[in-house]
Amino acid sequence: MIDERKKKPTLFNKFLNGVEHVGNRLPDPSILFFLICVAVAIITWIISLFNVSVKHPGTGKAVEVKSIIGVDGFRMILNDAIKNFSEFPALGIVLAVMLGVGIAEKSGYFDKLLIQVVHKAPRKLIVPCIIIIGILGNAAGDAAPIVLPPLTAMVFIKLGYHPIAGLAMAYASSLGGFAANLMLGMSDAMSYAFTEPATRIVSESTKINVAMNWYFIAASVIILLPGVYWVTMKFVIPRLGKYDADDAQIKVDSSTQSLTKQESRALFWANLSMIAVLVAIVLCALPQHSFLRNAKTGSLIDDAPLFNGIGLIILILFLVPGLIYGFMMKEFKDSKDLGKMFADSMSSMGSFIVIVFFAAQVLAFLKWSNLGVVIAVKGAEALNGQNGVVIIIGVIFISAIINMLVGSASAKWGLLAPIFIPMLMLLGFHPALTQMLYRIGDSISNPITPMMPYLPLLLQYAQRYDENMKLGSLLSSLMPYTIILSIVWPIFIIIWYLLGIPLGPGGPLHMK
Repeated sequence: MIDERKKKPTLFNKFLNGVEHVGNRLPDPSILFFLICVAVAIITWIISLFNVSVKHPGTGKAVEVKSIIGVDGFRMILNDAIKNFSEFPALGIVLAVMLGVGIAEKSGYFDKLLIQVVHKAPRKLIVPCIIIIGILGNAAGDAAPIVLPPLTAMVFIKLGYHPIAGLAMAYASSLGGFAANLMLGMSDAMSYAFTEPATRIVSESTKINVAMNWYFIAASVIILLPGVYWVTMKFVIPRLGKYDADDAQIKVDSSTQSLTKQESRALFWANLSMIAVLVAIVLCALPQHSFLRNAKTGSLIDDAPLFNGIGLIILILFLVPGLIYGFMMKEFKDSKDLGKMFADSMSSMGSFIVIVFFAAQVLAFLKWSNLGVVIAVKGAEALNGQNGVVIIIGVIFISAIINMLVGSASAKWGLLAPIFIPMLMLLGFHPALTQMLYRIGDSISNPITPMMPYLPLLLQYAQRYDENMKLGSLLSSLMPYTIILSIVWPIFIIIWYLLGIPLGPGGPLHMK
């Protein structure tokens, strides 16, 4: 028998090893954005020497690139750096949403909810149910890619399938379907955080909101389900073959097997409270003169408190069940425990806040120096006349490639939004479409990117069932999901685009 270590790596494994090597050599995202700040300053100085100018698409006036490396630029930095950070448009929305999501996660509500749904699903529907839970799991923060794979592996053993097939399916569902959901959540707020200021580079009047991709991400759940299911049943399960559970030395955490009566009771009331919140919102929105509607027009979308306050609504939607579950399970003994849990929820946002500080400066530099407008205009001129379908595929592909090198979702969009959003706006594409294209590209390569922090954990799970499991072998079980997502999802948005359907409330395909 050939020793695994003596085998020559396959071309696929060489590619993944190369991606991992390059990605690991990149600096931390916060340092990367600091270096981008420096690079932008140097670029503005160089371009300013050549008196490059364009016509501003908003005002129609000629603007030229101003150097940040100079007296005026240094004044701007000292005057505005803190203001750029503190007034970063969607920072408050993201942090507010995380308060609610954090409590629901830290209290154990999300974890036990996943376990309950998996165990209660009918046997014939168990695989589709797990896929749906995985896709919807991005609303549960880190819970889905951490809790769902080992739970699914045990369920697959009971079904007579190989447990590693369950690990792969659950992991690919929760991360490959990251941009799909039936409800708004953290990923919508995070994307909007960088889309909004990028939009302002070329237009102050274009209206966008957190929910502008909602119709499409909800429809995507229905589209992705059969694709993931087909890959699992036709490729992944047959490829891994049968598994002899009797020969395995597996230590299973009993807490993931079933729920206690107390946990089931707490979940019941927590779930009921979430439904009650949703019903209350709907009932409050129905009256024509509701406080959730625009006071002048009566609209629920255009400049309405319902969508202007969507961050607070999402906070409440997750906070209420999280609190009820935590209190019933005695996770909060007193106000100090609750306060600590709120603080712990915010502590996980530390890296995001640091990235935002430097990302805010990059956006400010691009806007003050007019470099953002120049790049947008020149880029739009280069792409002028290109078919919309070609642009859609191009943005998705570039986003997927960047995802192979940079793990942080906020860092990737913070890097790409100031380039893609203004450029495509000048070509007539609304920020809602550009944002959705990025989110698709970011999601489809999630299962195989070595930069994903959950991948080492998944390998550890897999080695419980096969101690010889290597990263390359694990990725070969994940690759079919990326392939099917890379086919199904782009085709779906191309059809959506050709039909001219809005992506969500206040989310048209084209600029008006």
